[in-house]
Amino acid sequence: MRDRPTEGIVTTDPRETQFRRELRRAVRVMVRARWPVLAMVILLATAIAAAFGPALAPFDPNRQNLILRLADPMSSGPDGSVFWLGSDVLGRDVLTRLLYGARVSLLVGIAAIGIGGTIGIVAGLLSGYFGGWVDDLIMRLGDIQLAFPFILLAIMFLVVLGSGIWNLILVLGVGQWVTYARIVRADTLSLREKEFVEAARALGDSNASIIFRTILPNILAPLTVIASFNVASVILSEAALSFLGLGVPPSVPTWGSMLAESRDTLVANKWWLAVFPGVAIVLTVLSFNILGDWLRDFLDPRLRERT
Repeated sequence: MRDRPTEGIVTTDPRETQFRRELRRAVRVMVRARWPVLAMVILLATAIAAAFGPALAPFDPNRQNLILRLADPMSSGPDGSVFWLGSDVLGRDVLTRLLYGARVSLLVGIAAIGIGGTIGIVAGLLSGYFGGWVDDLIMRLGDIQLAFPFILLAIMFLVVLGSGIWNLILVLGVGQWVTYARIVRADTLSLREKEFVEAARALGDSNASIIFRTILPNILAPLTVIASFNVASVILSEAALSFLGLGVPPSVPTWGSMLAESRDTLVANKWWLAVFPGVAIVLTVLSFNILGDWLRDFLDPRLRERT
């Protein structure tokens, strides 16, 4: 039997095949679970609102019109403009402020997790790998921070530093590092004595290479899950601090500040001022939690064979 000619045959990259296989499995598991699909749709809509808010918004977020203050949803102005979600006590369009508020919530959530995750991962790797006094120092610092209620600690620092979006991101980011440090430390303690780490050490790899190129890639899966949950908690913290007037300046619309401004109008039955920003916060936080729960199941190797 003649050998078939090999000319023109395209070989497939095994890594690309593995990637496509994992991608198909992720889509299959997500569609089967259903709720993660809805969560992804909500988060995608929130991301679009955050990225293209100025283009989608019908008005300027700080444009005031006292003649049309507290207009009902779907009300029209004298110039024919429509307040789809009504207006607030200063006549500002609620829909416009919701779109701009999405930018602040996602920016604060993602940036704070980036800061806290970076600090916590590095601290946890150093603590778990070297042990000794390094481990004691980092873990005692974490214990000291956990001894204080986080919201009170954040209020104290924001009072000292002043309001501002970058101060808010810094405070919320620093407040998240302990969670990552503890998880990374526990995983590093179990991995540093494994055979592949001993092999890298025997081949002459430096400690930095072993930590960041050998150990870190093996603990990224649980960190991804924790990050998705923490984004939701940071968004809630940002809304709470903005509600208290300690988040961003009053000129920057946020969902938390919109809730704070609606307190005096609830007795007047102006429900839309509290309902729409409240629903936006609930849907965004719930979507991140659903996505994190799905990621936990998807990345669990014990459930891989079932999917």
